[in-house]
Amino acid sequence: MSDENAREFEVEKQMVETPEGVETTRAGRTYIPRIDIVELNEGIRLLADLPGVDENTLDIVLENDQLTIEGFVEAERPSGYDLAHVEYGVGNFRRVFKLSDQVDQEKISATIKHGVLQLDMPFATGPRTRKIAVRTAS
Repeated sequence: MSDENAREFEVEKQMVETPEGVETTRAGRTYIPRIDIVELNEGIRLLADLPGVDENTLDIVLENDQLTIEGFVEAERPSGYDLAHVEYGVGNFRRVFKLSDQVDQEKISATIKHGVLQLDMPFATGPRTRKIAVRTAS
């Protein structure tokens, strides 16, 4: 494999940038999870890599068309040993998306298996726009 092709497969965990003046409520690092978004005939499927996260340590919140995914990971280190070398940073995950009105927010579903979150967001059925009738005021 050439150096150019090898760079394609290099994956580095990116940390979430906290805006100046904002404090986090949990200690430790927070990473941006890698995500694939697929448009299907019936809706949108989001797949997120959240290693170490399960259904008990995952929070998905939808508020004002903003979807927030947060996964919490506790570092597991063997007791009685000192780490000689660390390449994989352990920490929490956070990602935020703005949803369009094409998504039926009442029918969003989520499953997680082996640290991979699958979020299914069906398209809204029915008209997305509506004409407002105007009457003469009496």
